[in-house]
Amino acid sequence: MDSPPEADLSTDELFARSLQGGEEDAGAWRAIWQLHRRGGEDVFQRAAAWLQSASPKERGRGANILAQLEFQSRSPERVARFTDALLPVLAKEEDAAVLEAMAAALGHLGDPRAVPALLPLKDHPDPHVRFGVVMGLSQHRDAQAIQTLIQLSRDPDDVVRDWATFTLGSQAREVDTPELREALMDRLSEPHVKIRGEALLGLALRKDPRVLGPLRRALEEPEVTTLAVEAAQALEDVSLLPMLLAHREAFDAEDDDPEFLPVLHEAIHVLESLSR
Repeated sequence: MDSPPEADLSTDELFARSLQGGEEDAGAWRAIWQLHRRGGEDVFQRAAAWLQSASPKERGRGANILAQLEFQSRSPERVARFTDALLPVLAKEEDAAVLEAMAAALGHLGDPRAVPALLPLKDHPDPHVRFGVVMGLSQHRDAQAIQTLIQLSRDPDDVVRDWATFTLGSQAREVDTPELREALMDRLSEPHVKIRGEALLGLALRKDPRVLGPLRRALEEPEVTTLAVEAAQALEDVSLLPMLLAHREAFDAEDDDPEFLPVLHEAIHVLESLSR
């Protein structure tokens, strides 16, 4: 017999289902999403109680539930209350997976008190925790948060470095300091094409003229990334238009990524408009 849809389950059943399987179990996450939508004081109290559990899995799931609880219409007061539940347990937590979940939850909540609470974890030996710090700081634009993200954009772990570069380059595009630009310039020598692309886009969004040469070289490659095309559009330098047109001419709808073509068309449209 098929399991009933999550919306038909009781709160007790949803909490129980959230513990099934491994960390990325699809059924568990469907239950968590249903709890997010259901909300209410009972769900909050149960999730907050799990933060104090002897079970690391329950502590982590408690953080997962609080992360986006009532996300559709939660008030600042509710956000502050959810943060109040997380901050004391974060300070004493030792399990790496739980620390990652708690840090990410604070990122979803966006309470500025998370910044000083997360800073001690930026040098944690486990890269999953450092990744959680990136997620936790992703909504914050104060000097401490940006400085920590700059540090993590140089992290030895590829995933941490990628997401920190993305956060600085695109998500925090309204922040423009010499130090942030230098951090993005550092990433142009990356062996990983996606991280290089995030740095190209971040610099192009800030109209940094130093990115033109590296961007031109990226567009001269036989295989060009979506990020490089987005960077060409953002930089608004019409000298890049012939390279974009060449890639459109060479595009093979059967062999290439179909999501790439709309991005390429948009960039060409923008640069052609500027060249008229």
